Amino acid sequence: MYKIIKDKRFVFGAIILLIILGVVGFWFWREAVFSKQILKLEILGPDSAKAGDEIIYTIKYKNNGNFVLEKPRLIFELPENSLNEDSKTRFTEDLEDIYPGEENTKEFKGRIFGKEGDVKKAKATLTYIPKNLSARYESDTILATKIESVPLTLTYDMPTNVEKGKEISYSINYFSNIEYPLENLSIKIDPVEGFNFKSANPSSLDNTEWKLNTLNKGQGGRITISGLINSETGGHLNFSAKIGIWQDGSFIVLKETNQEMSITQPRLLISQSINGSPDYSSSPGETLSYQISFQNVGSTSFSNLFATVNLEGKAYDFSTLQSSIGQVDQNGRAVVFSPSQVSQLKNLYPQQKVSVSFSIQLKESLPDSSSQTIKSFVNVLDISQEFVTKVSSQLNFSQKAYRSSTNGIDNFGPIPPKVGESTSYNIVWSVQNATSNLKNVRIKAVLPQNVSLVDNLYPEREASHLSFDSLSRQLVWLAGDLSENSSKSLTLQIVLQPVTFHIGTAPSIIGQATVFADDQFTGATIQKTISSINTTLPDDQSNSGGGVVQ
Repeated sequence: MYKIIKDKRFVFGAIILLIILGVVGFWFWREAVFSKQILKLEILGPDSAKAGDEIIYTIKYKNNGNFVLEKPRLIFELPENSLNEDSKTRFTEDLEDIYPGEENTKEFKGRIFGKEGDVKKAKATLTYIPKNLSARYESDTILATKIESVPLTLTYDMPTNVEKGKEISYSINYFSNIEYPLENLSIKIDPVEGFNFKSANPSSLDNTEWKLNTLNKGQGGRITISGLINSETGGHLNFSAKIGIWQDGSFIVLKETNQEMSITQPRLLISQSINGSPDYSSSPGETLSYQISFQNVGSTSFSNLFATVNLEGKAYDFSTLQSSIGQVDQNGRAVVFSPSQVSQLKNLYPQQKVSVSFSIQLKESLPDSSSQTIKSFVNVLDISQEFVTKVSSQLNFSQKAYRSSTNGIDNFGPIPPKVGESTSYNIVWSVQNATSNLKNVRIKAVLPQNVSLVDNLYPEREASHLSFDSLSRQLVWLAGDLSENSSKSLTLQIVLQPVTFHIGTAPSIIGQATVFADDQFTGATIQKTISSINTTLPDDQSNSGGGVVQ
């Protein structure tokens, strides 16, 4: 009897175990028989495109199975370096359940950027859970689009052959035909061994990158670079430039160009100096004394050399062009030197050097910043040499004194001044900048004995920038920076206490003042000095009481 009961329990347990195994097996069978291939997922779009094109990516998906696909989630990633109006490159979207046989689409837009020949890949991923199953499945696909062209022009304008030791200028030209405004755009160049970089227009902070303004379709520009060739004869210089956009801290190259230059043996070395300096920075209104030198560095002599110097620049006052040994042409923009005027040009022997000279004055005022560059073009035989000179900003400075109330500061004391009594005056410093940006503008002057500075000035915020050294009696105003077409002024009050030896004279109340400024275009420090002022106050029309001390 006990054995029968035991057998029944064993059979019952076995049946329960078989049921559990059947349920588990059925579950795994259902999971196993489901194939993610029943979801058809594809990206529709072009196989090729131009850089900057806006591409519409169509994500197409279809349920080819008998299961409802629940909780589907679509993830779409634009190709690397793409741009989107929302500044997004990755999109996640929860979809409605996908029923058997159901087909649907989603669209995304983006602009692709890169170099010609680059292949850009868009990726779509769709995850879902088949009905009555627990696992989440994933299907993905990609679309590769090749950049067939980049509607950007980037070219060099430079000679293919140049002599060793010659100073040259070359240009990088760029132009856009892309149907989209390019922002955060830069042009970068690689340093060239054998080329000594001197200057560029527009200028660059590191001489390797130029940040450009937004470039619309049909717009372009030019970067001009000057430097000295110091590579050995027979060698080659390789110039390389790239144009691209900055995105998330990475530089995306859109176009690049290369140019090779061969170095040849010089025959005639041409050099220039202005006012005795080969790297002179000029100022408005000054007279420039040019010296052009020719040295025969070849092995044979030159006979009957004619040299022409052409001048170009808005800053020149061409009516002042003159030369004692050269002939100024009729339009006043060139000087010609002939063997009949310069005897050494009749025969220039190997290693011999000859110099010619002329002078010209610059205009007192410059019309705009484009006039801050002047050029001289020297031509002799079949050799030409360009020299570029920068003109500093026009810095205007005035120092005036008033007895009358100025900027709310009232004066006191007798006029004319009297021995034993104090008389106050207002000093006004004004500085104006015309063209390039100026840094560290400062004004210095010396106060005479018996003249003191009082704590009264306008504007009051400049008090922290004004200092007076009682030992040297030097007065200094740190005016700061001045941008193009800007100005600053300061009104300060001083007090004169005349002494006996001042009687019958008009003593000085402030010494000559000098303004200094660092010109950001030329890199030079410019300065201008204004004469001292005495008690006659030449700029104060209301000073009818006279300035002679009583």
